[in-house]
Amino acid sequence: MTHLFDILADQRILGALSRGEFDNLPGAGRPLVFEDEPFTTPEQRMANHVLKNAGFTPREVLVRKEIARLRKEIAARAENDEERRHLRRRLGALLVQVAHTR
Repeated sequence: MTHLFDILADQRILGALSRGEFDNLPGAGRPLVFEDEPFTTPEQRMANHVLKNAGFTPREVLVRKEIARLRKEIAARAENDEERRHLRRRLGALLVQVAHTR
């Protein structure tokens, strides 16, 4: 459901875009860098930084990537019912894992 504030914000953004107000902003064309984690303690932020630099990927992230891959594979294999059932069972098990980690 779209809220009135969302519609107004979208209209203002589109208007600003059409007027060129976002042209030539500092950093335009460069990726955003999100180093700050505002909802974590400084200690947790440091631990996350160390793990990230070590190449560690949290289990939940890996599971979510596998869920996305399975969904695509299920959509691509619509003609093979048995294989699709197998993939859906695997997907269901992963969704249960993610639900239990929250």
